[in-house]
Amino acid sequence: MARILIVDDSPTETYRFKEILERYGHGVLEAPNGADGVAMAKAELPDLVLMDVVMPGINGFQATRQITKSPETAHIPVVIVTTKDQETDRVWGKRQGAKDYLTKPVDETLLMQVIANLIPGK
Repeated sequence: MARILIVDDSPTETYRFKEILERYGHGVLEAPNGADGVAMAKAELPDLVLMDVVMPGINGFQATRQITKSPETAHIPVVIVTTKDQETDRVWGKRQGAKDYLTKPVDETLLMQVIANLIPGK
């Protein structure tokens, strides 16, 4: 199955995503903030990144841009997963290179559909 990097400063959210992903057989990597998420994406080259937006330091929009614009990580799909549900946030997230944008609390079925669409066969 896929290796998925969760970038979220909330241990509760990270645990919830990890529980769902592991139940579907995916391997999980974790980063507690945007800077660590970018570094881990470069070091581990996961199959997909789930990116929170509101985090200290480098926020999720900035981290998404760094991952999607860097030659060594540009192939990794990033899905923004956040409580920010304004249309302007969605547009901005996509402009940073995100392949999809989900709002918390995320529906498990929808999350797994998005992952399956972005990394088919994993």
